[in-house]
Amino acid sequence: MSDPHANSFDVLILGGGSGGYAAAFRAAQLGLSVGLVEKDKLGGTCLHRGCIPTKALLHAGEVADAAREAEQFGVQATFNGVDMKAVNSYKDGVITKLYKGLQGLAKARKVTLIEGEGRLVAADTVEVSGTRYKGKNVVLATGSYSKSLPGLDVDGERVLTSEHALALDHVPASAVILGGGVIGCEFASAWKSFGVDVTIVEALPRLIAVEDEASSKALERAFRKRGIKFKTGKPFEKVERAGEGVKVTIQGGETIEAELLLVAVGRGPTTAGLGYEEQGVKMERGFVITDERLRTSVPGVYAVGDIVPGVQLAHRGFQQGIFVAEEIAGQHPQVIDEAGIPRVTYSEPEVASVGLNESKARELHGDKIEVIQYDLSGNGKSQILKTAGFVKLVRVKDGPVVGVHMVGARVSELIGEGQLIYNWEAFPGDVAPLVHMHPTQNEAIGEAFLALAGKPLHVH
Repeated sequence: MSDPHANSFDVLILGGGSGGYAAAFRAAQLGLSVGLVEKDKLGGTCLHRGCIPTKALLHAGEVADAAREAEQFGVQATFNGVDMKAVNSYKDGVITKLYKGLQGLAKARKVTLIEGEGRLVAADTVEVSGTRYKGKNVVLATGSYSKSLPGLDVDGERVLTSEHALALDHVPASAVILGGGVIGCEFASAWKSFGVDVTIVEALPRLIAVEDEASSKALERAFRKRGIKFKTGKPFEKVERAGEGVKVTIQGGETIEAELLLVAVGRGPTTAGLGYEEQGVKMERGFVITDERLRTSVPGVYAVGDIVPGVQLAHRGFQQGIFVAEEIAGQHPQVIDEAGIPRVTYSEPEVASVGLNESKARELHGDKIEVIQYDLSGNGKSQILKTAGFVKLVRVKDGPVVGVHMVGARVSELIGEGQLIYNWEAFPGDVAPLVHMHPTQNEAIGEAFLALAGKPLHVH
């Protein structure tokens, strides 16, 4: 084994986000020496500028809504506004605690942290600040960045990315959000809870267009009810300064004025200028191309996370990191089924799914598809929470369930069971006999499977 204190390692990882640190920790756990290069902070975008801080904002928004709407539960409360300085303190406190935990784990695992911007200068070598480090195996895990559109200049003041939005020290009076995907809908939801006048502009025909059409429609209904405005099928044309704010022009010449514009049109792979192509790594549109075992075109070089084509989710990168570490260690792990990775939009209501949507299932299986949709209006806990939505199941006739789709408050906590159902190729008859605790929203899964198994109880 290589000397872990020298500049040579069994596994050398470029990037310390969800994929990179998971690969590092698992490889070290398996007895390999590990070097981990990170130019910023361990934990990457997800911990510091993505998943964790946005969910903290969303929870603060949920608390604001609970105070504002407390009377409907018989509770007397007064909502006096949102103190963004205090919200940011809460958010940053969560990040700091998790960051310290990661640092402690890296030290305990004896992972060598190499601070600085790394560049691949040979198939087995990464250069950081003039010093070269070698790895018998190299893992590329450099993550992603917030994309913009041609001709759209992000100034960090009136035209923001999600990173800028997370650092705002005040609640804007109004905002236009360019992009109705996950990031756009989550910020729209949080900001509306804070009292912001929000308008989403989306070029595609519906919000969260990657999800099942029924889920999109349910979210749009909920957003209308909450007063979140959105314009779908309306591509962005230009943005101009207008006094102390911005004026956004969309297709057809319609204009929307607001205090700021949030650009949430997706994330691009962080690969430019890092030496990948020069060393023979196959690339397409900035993404690193791998096989199903996450091997690049260069022997001994692997890639994980957002730089690999597919859904850009922290938990995907995390699992890929574990997979690569085990692959390098010779454990021959099971290939990850991309469709079996859960997807969640943490808005109010939440949208969660795993597997195929109805449209894709019909495309693959034709008329051999059965669908059941159980409305949360029949679920006791959902009524207690005053949430609306559904559990929708898609199955192949006389075969397994191939898609699970949910809309409603807190359904992100339910999709784990959906993941097991999909990945274990469960039949309705396998799940229907399972006992689901009462009263819980989890019962809705049980009810949906009873209906799909031909013995509906609380559905017509």
